[in-house]
Amino acid sequence: MQTLDDYILDHIDEEGDLLASLYREAHVKLTHPHMISGHLQGRLLKMLCRIKRPKRVLEIGAYTGYTTLALAEGLDAEALVYAVEKNDELRTFTRPYIDKSPYRDKIRLFWGEIETLFPTFDETFELVYIDADKRDYCAYYDLVFPYLPSGALILADNTLWAGKILDDFPVSSDKQTQGIKAFNEKIKRDDRIEKVIIPVRDGLTMIWKK
Repeated sequence: MQTLDDYILDHIDEEGDLLASLYREAHVKLTHPHMISGHLQGRLLKMLCRIKRPKRVLEIGAYTGYTTLALAEGLDAEALVYAVEKNDELRTFTRPYIDKSPYRDKIRLFWGEIETLFPTFDETFELVYIDADKRDYCAYYDLVFPYLPSGALILADNTLWAGKILDDFPVSSDKQTQGIKAFNEKIKRDDRIEKVIIPVRDGLTMIWKK
């Protein structure tokens, strides 16, 4: 019997052969393939780029490059996505997929810490996608927010965190859940923005800077 998820994927744009191949290979070769955004969220991010039409996109946490490719696919001809990934052990997996993409000229891929790299980017980012270490979401937000123009859009992934955000007192060792809960509370109280949580996949918070 067809599920609602199956129905949705059957009635939206296809993800394309390259992304489908990346998704399959990640599930064979990588330890945490569940971290990939996947078909539905990839098409959503592409559509948001179509609507927003940013000249520069910053991605914090590129992982396999799946989201990087989806974002680039939705950009105008002269727009760029700056993708940052601190785990350089992923180079041999991610780089070939970026190089094979017809959108590779729109992608600038950096390996290292966003805290070190961001000050070197002489760019104004109209869209920021955060999908990295959940313990540091608040730090990422504070790092980039002062430099974003009014009307910038921040997208934060995994903000429902498999429902663990409902735990009143996460175990002290669960720093990831604590990080997401702290971020959600921070966003809730920030009157410089408008925000909404979309219950797609593991939760996607959309944040608009006033």
